[in-house]
Amino acid sequence: MLIRLCLLFPLLLGAASLAQTESSYVPHRVFDSKEKRFSDFEAMVADLSRADVVFIGEQHDDPGTHRLEIAILEGIARRRSNVIVALEMFERDVQQHVDDYLAGKIPEQDFLKNSRPWPRYATDYKPLIEFAKAKGWKVVAGNVPRRYASQVGKSGLSAAEKLPEAERGLLAKQFSCPSDDYFKRFTEAMGGHPGDSKEAPKMDPAMVERMYQAQCVKDETMAESIASAATAAPNSLVIHYNGAFHSDFRLGTAARTKQRLPKANIKVVSALPVENLDAANADKDRKRGDYLLFTLRPPKKETKS
Repeated sequence: MLIRLCLLFPLLLGAASLAQTESSYVPHRVFDSKEKRFSDFEAMVADLSRADVVFIGEQHDDPGTHRLEIAILEGIARRRSNVIVALEMFERDVQQHVDDYLAGKIPEQDFLKNSRPWPRYATDYKPLIEFAKAKGWKVVAGNVPRRYASQVGKSGLSAAEKLPEAERGLLAKQFSCPSDDYFKRFTEAMGGHPGDSKEAPKMDPAMVERMYQAQCVKDETMAESIASAATAAPNSLVIHYNGAFHSDFRLGTAARTKQRLPKANIKVVSALPVENLDAANADKDRKRGDYLLFTLRPPKKETKS
């Protein structure tokens, strides 16, 4: 029996190693928008590592995207050490808790208790935080506290200006909400323009306007956070993780960052989950970013009736 176990153990170990190796692969394709051709992951990361600010526009619910996000950070770390990680997923008023955790002053339990992490933090964003912690990198909690964005969404920009001075500092100093292409995309995404369909519900324009203003407050605040971090640490690379809508087409947070850092070399990556990587079509999405990161969308789970 002992001999059989000794013979069987290497086989089991090999099978486990194989399974681990297979599960670590993330099916993807990279499209270089400037060159108008498919490229490879390392070439993309090498280019990103030479930038001043990098936006990673994610699809929040795509596991493949999140696994590639940490791979991008690891790839950049192989090429430079002066990196700052900035996140939409943490808000300005929890910056001290982030700093204390990174410095080892508080345990993870206290950090999570006080920093309001997103629901899938353990799988989606913890790898980024822990990698930055291991490298000794600064992590910027750059977003506006959601309670203030909610107030703007209900009452408009005047709600932000009425805040007490101590709270007003948690929002960007200046806001800009022009009726531009970004507003058009936002309105369409919110269902404000149902097109020719007479049955499609049309949202109240005033409500859409207030929601757009809340979106602008988020973009301006994140952009100010990025610019402040970049200015405080010259020659550093700030890599910002956010929902793709905030940086697609170089609009939103990306545009507002460029206004604050006009000379910065800014790169935008847009993640696009698709059902068939071999049939990925970059033509219609090429202008979304400098790189399109196609990931394989997980199959939908069948629901039992």
